[in-house]
Amino acid sequence: MVFDHEGQVVANAYEQHEQIYPNPGWVEHDPIEIWENTKQVVLDGLADADLEASQLDALGITNQRETTIVWDKDSGRPVHNALVWQDRRTTDRVEEIQEAGKVEEIREKTGLECDAYFSATKTEWILDNAEPLKMQSSRGGDLRDRAREGELVMGTIDSWLIYNLTGNHITDVTNASRTMLYNIREMEWDDELLDEFGVPKEMVPEVRPSSDEEYYGHTDADGFLGEEVPVAGALGDQQAALFGQTCFDKGDAKNTYGTGAFYLMNTGEEAVASDNGLLTTVGFQMSGEPVQYALEGSIFIAGAAIEFLEDIDLINNAAQTAELARSVDSTDGVYMVPAFTGLGAPHWDGRARGTIVGMTRGTTKEHIVRATLESIAYQTRDLAEAMEADSGVEMTSLRVDGGAVKNNFLCQLQSDIIQTDIVRPQVDETTALGSAYAAGLAVGYWDTVDELRDNWQVDREFNPEKGQAEVDKLYSRWDDAVDRSRDWAQEDE
Repeated sequence: MVFDHEGQVVANAYEQHEQIYPNPGWVEHDPIEIWENTKQVVLDGLADADLEASQLDALGITNQRETTIVWDKDSGRPVHNALVWQDRRTTDRVEEIQEAGKVEEIREKTGLECDAYFSATKTEWILDNAEPLKMQSSRGGDLRDRAREGELVMGTIDSWLIYNLTGNHITDVTNASRTMLYNIREMEWDDELLDEFGVPKEMVPEVRPSSDEEYYGHTDADGFLGEEVPVAGALGDQQAALFGQTCFDKGDAKNTYGTGAFYLMNTGEEAVASDNGLLTTVGFQMSGEPVQYALEGSIFIAGAAIEFLEDIDLINNAAQTAELARSVDSTDGVYMVPAFTGLGAPHWDGRARGTIVGMTRGTTKEHIVRATLESIAYQTRDLAEAMEADSGVEMTSLRVDGGAVKNNFLCQLQSDIIQTDIVRPQVDETTALGSAYAAGLAVGYWDTVDELRDNWQVDREFNPEKGQAEVDKLYSRWDDAVDRSRDWAQEDE
């Protein structure tokens, strides 16, 4: 996506990449496909808007966080497919750590729950299990030995793209904070955690600010763009949305509805510890300025629940959900818990699985579709209540973004369920916008964050239409449905 000085979309292009499911609970991506698709959409977007690469002031990157790649530093060849953030194959390893009583130490250092969601156990698994023959290298050798020698490196998708764009092995503070290997209070890779997961320090990337006036590097003039363009900003997708929603001040909050849903509140320069199952994470950092922290609630499945309905032919497309949900007055007692890859915040149950309860012979697809949309709103209320308890800040409005917020029915439903105003901005691609803002600030395309605040405009506001008592009654049964979904998957699943 290309943005102008007013934060408006000038050009965009889109390409899907394959979701690979080798086993139940396993999710992979092909790193080479991601890089090839990235090059293609950049070129397509520029061509569509009749732009030249020489007209770009800077490149910013945003990415699905936690998804992990290990690759050969010289050849650029991955040793294995990327393990995606949703991948649950390391749940057994996480349970070992929990049984060893190490969870509190990890939470204190990283702000994270010990979970297969994060990069640490993914990197460990790749080093333990990747087939060395895939390297097609005459050097052979144990993967960890090669990592210690600096031949293999690891990173999240931002790091992989920065490497391919510039040749440099760099990540930003937000992505580093999601690896479960990075101490967010000391702001450095943690030697004890690296040792715990068997990740040689030689293979982790250099950590830089999210908006970096020193730049991560430049694209190659002889490369696919044919120009040297500064790569100057990177943020994990949810922090990028926080930045794009101009949540620069303590107490500002947003919720992004994508594949999952992610509720972040800026807590300023204080890393606020959660007592309610939320994550403490790095919000962003600008060059020469202190780190800004955030509280985060992570829902693993939100928009992906709608994709599921499409996959099983209950709907033809996502836009159809609003029409079907409106056609019935309620779910008729049906609840859908979309725990397809476990439950995230505030439950943190890697063995929970997707569940539909309350069905009768009178249940129709309309009831199930409505229950699926309601599940997104109920999960968000779980996070909103935890956020208010941890922060002490009573929410008066919530800024929303992501593909699912184009659904007016969902936005109104969300306003009712959390009894709060929902505010949708004109530019709802705030994840891409946030990374553009970070890069643009670094190169002086924008001078201050006040310019970015001026760009932010409301598209529509949704206010609660249902009463608190009616909503609370519906929500109380949601807890019962969640209980039915928990601890379902067995050791061999």
